[in-house]
Amino acid sequence: MSECCESKKCPTPTWSRIGKPKGSSVIGEILALANRPEVISFAGGLPSPEGFPVKAIEDASDWVMENKARVALQYSGVDGMLELRQAIAEIETKGGVPTMPDEVLIVSGSQQALDMIARVFTDPGSKVLVETPTYMGALYAFELCQPEFVSLPTDDEGLNPDLIDDRVKGARFAYVMPTFQNPTGRTIGEERRRKLAEKAREYDFWLIEDNPYGELYYAEKPPVSLRAFAPERTLRLGTMSKVLAPGFRLGYIAGPKHVIDAFKQIKTSMDLHTSTFTQLITARVLNEGLFKEHLPAVRKLYAEKAQVMLDSLELYMPKHPEISWTKPTGGMFIWLNLPKGLDSADLMKKVLASDVPVGFVPGSAFYTSDPEVNHCRLSFVTVPSEKIRAGIKSLAEALKTFI
Repeated sequence: MSECCESKKCPTPTWSRIGKPKGSSVIGEILALANRPEVISFAGGLPSPEGFPVKAIEDASDWVMENKARVALQYSGVDGMLELRQAIAEIETKGGVPTMPDEVLIVSGSQQALDMIARVFTDPGSKVLVETPTYMGALYAFELCQPEFVSLPTDDEGLNPDLIDDRVKGARFAYVMPTFQNPTGRTIGEERRRKLAEKAREYDFWLIEDNPYGELYYAEKPPVSLRAFAPERTLRLGTMSKVLAPGFRLGYIAGPKHVIDAFKQIKTSMDLHTSTFTQLITARVLNEGLFKEHLPAVRKLYAEKAQVMLDSLELYMPKHPEISWTKPTGGMFIWLNLPKGLDSADLMKKVLASDVPVGFVPGSAFYTSDPEVNHCRLSFVTVPSEKIRAGIKSLAEALKTFI
């Protein structure tokens, strides 16, 4: 306690609607336990440090300081450095949607993009569509603007647009992660992407396509971007956190210019612009062939770790009709389904108290309402293979005590 608070009672501020402390959550307390050094943690959604292109970043940093130091250390435009926007526009164009640099906005990590989307599109009570389950970080960002969440129907193949009905009328946007989704690892096929675009036009809502993992495919490339099917009403979010370095806090939004211009206005009031220095380093790394030369090794690493976890699940998990898991073809996550009535938070408490403690994210964290508690998100990319095997075995042993 500070000296001020020891001498007299500290006053409590008059909190704003969105700033009022929420207190600790059960999931937060459980995840804090999972961060103990002896715990094998499948909880984090972090990229593997083994995949950081350290030498390429070092070389690019040196080049920027030798050739563009006065630019790199100065303020820059709110929309982002032209070199980087050109590089990203080229990537988007190769992905199936012709894109110009003025249709790209550089942001301070895709989490800022989610925050800006909430502020630009929603008012209290606005209808927002989300997958079930969905990325918890997006829910945190959107919740600040107090929308009305409507869950979109999903199945083993991801979001099912055939089941979208009049409940979505009046929605501002649908937030979807069609490729290697967080938390399930599922990928929506091309035909469903096409139908989702048709539904967006029919019911007049925008599509927010979050694509943090699209370049982390293990073998075949994923289907064409959702933006390709409805470019006039789709914003595509990208990030360098999963393919370059999360410490750069660098992402982007690609979409129609008039919408990008609206985002530029609100970004100006938030932080003026994203780091000039990291933008120029990233542009240099991209132009020197990051995707062509570096990412194949990262994909191979992630594919190997995913296979170790899948093999371990097959070997150790109890044979039970309600126990199953997704088999992703890219990304960083596997979604474990447990028997109905079993709360994964209880399972985590059990396995954390075992001789081989294991952490993961309970499934309830990924729902807006009526959470399905009988699921777990398992992340494998930062865990050594031998610990993946030991962790899954321990998890399976704990699970057997419940069934």
